[in-house]
Amino acid sequence: MTTVARKHQDVAVMAHLLRRAGFGATRDQIDQYVARGYEETVEDLLNPVAARPEDQDLMDRYFIASVEARSVGHADPQWSWRLATTTKPLEEKIALFWHSLLAVGGIKLDHGLEMLTEIDLFRRLGLGSFRTLLFEISRNPGMMYWLDNQNSHKGAPNENYGRELLELFSMGIDELGEGAYTEDDVKAAARAFTGWASKPTPPPFFLGPFPMEFRFDKADHDNDDKLFLGETGNFDGGDIIDIIVTKRATARFVAMRLYLFFVSDEPDNAEIERLSDIFQETDGDIRAILRSLFNSDHFKSESVRFRKVKSPAELVFGAARLADRFDIPDMDSSTLANQAMFMGQHLLNPPGVEGWHEGEEWVDSGSLIERINFAASELGRTDSTGIQRMIELVEYAGEGVGPEEFVEACLDAMGSIDLGSGSKAVLVEHAAQNGPDTPGALDGGERIVEMFQLIVSTPDYQYC
Repeated sequence: MTTVARKHQDVAVMAHLLRRAGFGATRDQIDQYVARGYEETVEDLLNPVAARPEDQDLMDRYFIASVEARSVGHADPQWSWRLATTTKPLEEKIALFWHSLLAVGGIKLDHGLEMLTEIDLFRRLGLGSFRTLLFEISRNPGMMYWLDNQNSHKGAPNENYGRELLELFSMGIDELGEGAYTEDDVKAAARAFTGWASKPTPPPFFLGPFPMEFRFDKADHDNDDKLFLGETGNFDGGDIIDIIVTKRATARFVAMRLYLFFVSDEPDNAEIERLSDIFQETDGDIRAILRSLFNSDHFKSESVRFRKVKSPAELVFGAARLADRFDIPDMDSSTLANQAMFMGQHLLNPPGVEGWHEGEEWVDSGSLIERINFAASELGRTDSTGIQRMIELVEYAGEGVGPEEFVEACLDAMGSIDLGSGSKAVLVEHAAQNGPDTPGALDGGERIVEMFQLIVSTPDYQYC
C-alpha cells in the first residue's frame, strides 16, 4: 500500500471511529486524531478528562432555568449544549446509549433536575462496571418513581422494577418472548427491592423543586429467604444484581445492545459471543468491552461502515458539530433537542420503558423530510465557523478540477464521508452541468454549499 493510500485508509477508519464513538468530527479534527494514532485515540475516548467546575458554572449562568430545572424543558438546553460542543464525545454517546437502555421518561417524572442527575450518572459510570451502574440506577429516585418501586412494600411488592430489571435492563428475552428467568424470579426480585425508596432533600432555592435521594427503609424490607435464578438467601436488591451480572444471558444481552448501538443494525453472532466472553472475563467492564470492540478488525472493516441508520440525535448533533456555530452556551442550542424530537427522538423523554426502537424504524416518509430539511439548513449556515472552514478545504483542491474531484473534495471536507456509487454519480452529473471548474471565492462558496446540501439530502447520508 502506498503512503497516500495508507493515509487515506487511516483517515477513513478514524472518521468511522469518531462517528460511532461520538457524533462525527470535522476534517481538521480527524487529522489531529490520525496524528495522535488510532489506539491512542481509542484510549482518549475511553478515558475522558474530568469536567471542570467552571464548565458547569458557565452553563448555569447562561441557562438559568436549568439550575432548578423544574420541568424537562428546562433541562433540555444543558444536554443539548454538551452534545453539540463536547470535547469528550464518547462520554455523551455512552450517556445516550444508557438513556435508551435504562430508560426513564420525563413524561411521567416531569422533574428536569432528576433527569439531568440521571444523565450525569450515565456519564460518570457508563464506561465502568455494569454491576455498579445497575446498582446505582436501581437506587436512582427517578427510576424508582418511573417504575413504581416507591409503591413496593414488604408483604405487597410491586413487580414493575423486578420485571423490567430482568427483561429490559439485563437478561432480556429471545425471539419467542422467553427469558433466562421465570415468573418466580421476577417475584423474588421484587421482594428483594422492597424498602428501597427515596426522600426529598431541601431545595437549593426558596420554593424550588425538591431534589430526591435514596432512602432504605429497613422496616419495609422483606427479610425472608428468596429463591432467585437457582440461588437461595435473604437477598436484597444488591444481591439480586450481583447474581444477574454473573449470568451468560446478561453478558450476551449487554454485548448485543452495545454492538447494535456502536457497530451495526444487523447483529454479528460471532462478534457478540466474543464480546460476551470479555464481559464475563472482566466482570462486566464496559470500558474493556468497548476497547476490544473499537480496536477489532471487525469494527474497522469497510463492511460495517455506513451500515447503521443515524438516530435523530446522531444526525442533528453531528450536523451541528460540523457547522460549529456555538461559541458560548446559547439558548438556540436547545432548539437542536426540538429538532431531534420532530424526527422521533425526544431526549430526556423516551417513549416507554423499552427506550427507543432503532435502526430502520427511525426513518419514515415524515421523519425523512425533517431529517433532510434540518441537515440542509444546518450545512447552509455560511456564517458559521465550521461551514466557512469546509468551504476553504474544498477551495484548496484548486481551480480547474473536474466534477468528480469536486464532489470528492466536498465529501472529504464534510468529515471523510462516503456515498454509494449511485448517489455519487448523480452528484457528479449535477456538478458537471454547472461547469467543470471548482467554484472559488468569486461566488462566495455558493456552489460548494449547494453540494454540501445535496450530499446531506442523499439516502446514504442517513447512515453512519
